[in-house]
Amino acid sequence: MIPVPSGVRVWIAAGHTDMRRGMNGLSLLVQEGLKRDPFAGDLYVFRGRRGDLIKCLWHDGLGLSLYAKRLERGRFVWPATAGESVAITPAQMGYLLEGIDWRHPQQTWRPSRAG
Repeated sequence: MIPVPSGVRVWIAAGHTDMRRGMNGLSLLVQEGLKRDPFAGDLYVFRGRRGDLIKCLWHDGLGLSLYAKRLERGRFVWPATAGESVAITPAQMGYLLEGIDWRHPQQTWRPSRAG
């Protein structure tokens, strides 16, 4: 998991993004497409067309970092609206990175009795 300090806002770039883009291309997309400052300390998450790859762009005050994660099975849950951004919490981002539906996380198992 990316060590995100408390207070960092996480933004999902809705729709799909060309995953051939690197730091400069994604920064330009944040600045021109989402109308936000890529160097303000917020974390931006982008998903490819197939849905199994995401990239996270984050400026921590010292420099710009680019993280990537590819799922071996399944797809990342993503909002469908293109050209907009959706704010999520760092906890929801943790679910997202694990491939769990961050909109409605469900407890899959609960013990029925102790002992």
